[in-house]
Amino acid sequence: MKSLMWKLLRKHVSTMQLGGFAIANLIGLTIVGIALQFYLDLRPLFNDEESFVKSDYMVVTRKVTGVNALMGGSEISADAVADIEAQPWVRRVGTFTPSDYEVRAAVALGSSGASMTTQLFFESIPEEFIDVNSAEWRFDERNPVIPVIVSKDYLSLYNFGFAAAQGMPKISEGMAGMIPLQFTISGGGASQTFAGRIVGFSNRLNTILVPEEFMQWSNNRFGSGAPKAPSRLIVEVNSPGDIKIEQYIADHNLEVAGDKANSNKAGYLFSIAVTVVAAVGVLISLLSFFVLILSIMLLLQKNNKKLQDLLMLGYTPIQVSRSYINLVLWVNDAVLVLALVLIFVARIIYLPMLEPLGLEGASAKITIVVVIGIIALISIGNSLAIIRRINSLWRQTD
Repeated sequence: MKSLMWKLLRKHVSTMQLGGFAIANLIGLTIVGIALQFYLDLRPLFNDEESFVKSDYMVVTRKVTGVNALMGGSEISADAVADIEAQPWVRRVGTFTPSDYEVRAAVALGSSGASMTTQLFFESIPEEFIDVNSAEWRFDERNPVIPVIVSKDYLSLYNFGFAAAQGMPKISEGMAGMIPLQFTISGGGASQTFAGRIVGFSNRLNTILVPEEFMQWSNNRFGSGAPKAPSRLIVEVNSPGDIKIEQYIADHNLEVAGDKANSNKAGYLFSIAVTVVAAVGVLISLLSFFVLILSIMLLLQKNNKKLQDLLMLGYTPIQVSRSYINLVLWVNDAVLVLALVLIFVARIIYLPMLEPLGLEGASAKITIVVVIGIIALISIGNSLAIIRRINSLWRQTD
């Protein structure tokens, strides 16, 4: 009976219209899937602290000019900090607290008793902005050992600059953590020597960090005791590369340390590109949806008399609709299979290009679920439109 009904209704089915819908839907669905999977495969590049596009954090300073260099106007006021915190692109702001005393570091050279000394500086920031996890990142007055976090750039500068020029051995991160250090702090009429050690290396911060509790304790003991306005801020942003950030920095005589501004632009432009491509794919899928709806409506209109006759003979709207719904589901299933094949073919092509970046590719489960979800929504929408149209014809026969 179903076969006879379909033979009766398929007379006006347009192969070209169905093919146009299938091609448009296939293109849109493939674009969405490739864009999503490409983003998922590249996402570790954004989460890696060493990546050139990892740019959620910026170190902001007052721009140094000839006037403020002479007059000491490089500090950032509390009002300026509050204004930055109020910007819509800011998640949170942390201030760098500088040491208010002299620091001299010494490293023992073997058993001869000789040592290498240099003057240093300390800074501290809130712990949530630090990109190094260490159980030793704490200070106890009863056992005063100073843990420090050093910029990874400093280690590279020693290994490939100073050590190479002086014929000294290079030091790995693990070896650096085992070197015993001594810090002599002088200020406020007092001087004290502390043991210290390097507990980590930061990719994010170009400084020498100590715990905040040690900074507060040491500034109170060896410093002047007067509060100082910060000269540097670390800002976590929620839209890296937003043009509003660059405009705000320029308008307020600030600057971003290092090349974070360019890194932010790279990440921001990439996210925009992926969004635009995915939006184009969704738009094409929506257009294909309406193309099929229009084709089905035209087909139903051409078969209007036959459909009414079938309904008057006792066939239910669901029975009459089933033939068209099965046609839609068959076409959509074919589109789904072909789209998944094209997505994985494209992925096989571009994945080798990502290997030099250390990327192996993410799981495709999310992409598969999203693609199936889109085709399911299209199928449901088409089916509901068919049932609604058949029901309207059924009401006309009453």
